[in-house]
Amino acid sequence: MLNNVNNRQAKLAALKALWIALLLSSGVLANPLQVLAQAQGGVINNLKAEDTSTVEQPLTTLQESVVDQYPLNQSNNESSLGESKQELGSPLTTSGVTSVDGFSQFSSNAADLNLNPGEDDVNHGMAQVNSVSQLRDVSPGDWAFTALQSLVERYGCIAGYPNGTFLGNRAMTRYEFAAGLNACLERVQELISTATSDLVKKEDLGTLQKLQEEFSAELATLRGRVDGLEARTAKLENQQFSTTTKLFGFAWMNLAAGFSGGGIQRETGNRVVRGSSDREIVRVDDPSTTLTGLVWLDFVTSFTGKDSLVLQLAMGSSSGFPGPLANSYASAGLDYSFADFTTGPGAANAFEVTIRELYYQFPVADNFQLVVGPRFNFFRFLEGNQFSFAFTQGPPIFNYITFNSANSTLVNAIDRGAGAVAMWDINKNFLLKLAYLGETDEYLPSPPFNSASNPLQGLFGGTNTLTAELTFRPSNTSNIRFLYTRTNIEGYRFNRDGVRQLGYGLTEPFYGVADDGFGGDVNNGTADTFGINADWRITPKFGIFGRYTYGSTNIYPVNPNIPRGEINTQSFQFGMAFPDLGKPGAMGQLSFLIPMDILSGRQYLVSGGGNGGTWYEVEGSYFLPISSNIALVPSFSVVMNPNNFDNNPTIFVGNLRTQFNF
Repeated sequence: MLNNVNNRQAKLAALKALWIALLLSSGVLANPLQVLAQAQGGVINNLKAEDTSTVEQPLTTLQESVVDQYPLNQSNNESSLGESKQELGSPLTTSGVTSVDGFSQFSSNAADLNLNPGEDDVNHGMAQVNSVSQLRDVSPGDWAFTALQSLVERYGCIAGYPNGTFLGNRAMTRYEFAAGLNACLERVQELISTATSDLVKKEDLGTLQKLQEEFSAELATLRGRVDGLEARTAKLENQQFSTTTKLFGFAWMNLAAGFSGGGIQRETGNRVVRGSSDREIVRVDDPSTTLTGLVWLDFVTSFTGKDSLVLQLAMGSSSGFPGPLANSYASAGLDYSFADFTTGPGAANAFEVTIRELYYQFPVADNFQLVVGPRFNFFRFLEGNQFSFAFTQGPPIFNYITFNSANSTLVNAIDRGAGAVAMWDINKNFLLKLAYLGETDEYLPSPPFNSASNPLQGLFGGTNTLTAELTFRPSNTSNIRFLYTRTNIEGYRFNRDGVRQLGYGLTEPFYGVADDGFGGDVNNGTADTFGINADWRITPKFGIFGRYTYGSTNIYPVNPNIPRGEINTQSFQFGMAFPDLGKPGAMGQLSFLIPMDILSGRQYLVSGGGNGGTWYEVEGSYFLPISSNIALVPSFSVVMNPNNFDNNPTIFVGNLRTQFNF
């Protein structure tokens, strides 16, 4: 809080005001008397009676359409109903979001980026008072009042409020009076020390001595409090991380188990014989129970109070491949389909620290912002949902179990990429976002991945996406988003036979691995994806959400004798949410989804096509805040016809996530 005060004298003045606040909070004072010597800094901006050791918690992480979650044990009803929006001028990291998409939802996954809150719009409510008679709540009947009145009028040593009150219509307490007396004592001492003692009358010195004797106990208490606050402030200044950068941490621990009875069919991404259309299929048993962890450290820097430079470091106990427990069931290219997001890796290798995000967000105009960077999260800024995927002002809330329920499964081939996002808040009902990303996913090995930073491919080579999203906000509690993505998909040679395929988690709008249908090479592919995404908080404690996505991927065989074709897919999700279920700040969720239904082109899929079945899931989770820094998230997933085999056993996955924010 004291970071807004720019010099020592002003800080001392602020400490006096804090002392009053401490007395108020302890019950000694009923009203906070503001006593600041005119020569010691004048107006203090935006002082609050709060503990200066409190650390503002972010959000992580920010998603565009989410419920504003304050500390985990507080209610989110009011904010989620759109009553309290943050303006464009204060961009967010893990944001102060409401249920309505807008620039108030801009985020950087870490913190409220206005590092000097209230500095630009502070109400300068404290003004100099030149006569005690202006202060209506100071009793004029006491001799001390008359004495203080004379000192104030002669030396101008008390600051009050413009309306002439100290927030009450009563006589001042002895402690309040002592605070005013102390200000006059310091003012007179200053005049003497600056060789202007001739301005101080002898009779005033006598009056001050008499007042000091009368209020000696109260003055001693005041000075003891101020000395203590000065020492504490000095300690905080010496130990603070940075004057412009805030550090936020998030940690997740996950206990996960899966059960199917064994014998799950999964495709390996290879043809049985090159030149054949037969796919290699193996059977897997249930994996063992796992305990994994993931940590994010967010460094959020603001240079103007309206911009944000965000650096996120990540480390996890899972590796990129094979990854978390539920990956054991998945066909090649369907990785992480059944896994809790926070069981995933922080980097390509376990316990390896990596840069997960690095970008700069800044306003261009009052209703227009840009985000640019070598790596940032696509889903931080696009394809939001106010119930299941929440980067908020406060700890990030991932209120779902798998990637499939986090967002539209087929909407974008790139999770993290290099590029830019432009965000235009057209009016209160419409928001337009345009994004271009070249692939730089942190969990994939480089090379051959991370093409945007590879000079042989660059920002516009390799896998890249161009996205437009238009959000319509019918009300403060509902959103409808229309999305289109054009994708260029790079081919890679990772299979057993060295065939150039499309796959490895970079193929949306389809999941899996594709070749020319006979185990032959393919050129880079292209795809078009269309999506609609809606959410509606019907009551403060009940909401619904849904998504539909259709995508078409063009397959270009290298063999001129094989005609080019398409893989056409669709996905669907419908869910219900229960905010504040059981306690304020909690969130229950239940959803049904079809992650990928193949409409045509199954012959090109070396993996992901199964035997023609349709893959269904039912998922549920419950976000339970234990304190402002700890939450538990038990969740389950029931996967039917996994990997699109209609004769596969049903898979049951359970996960207990513990979330820490600090």
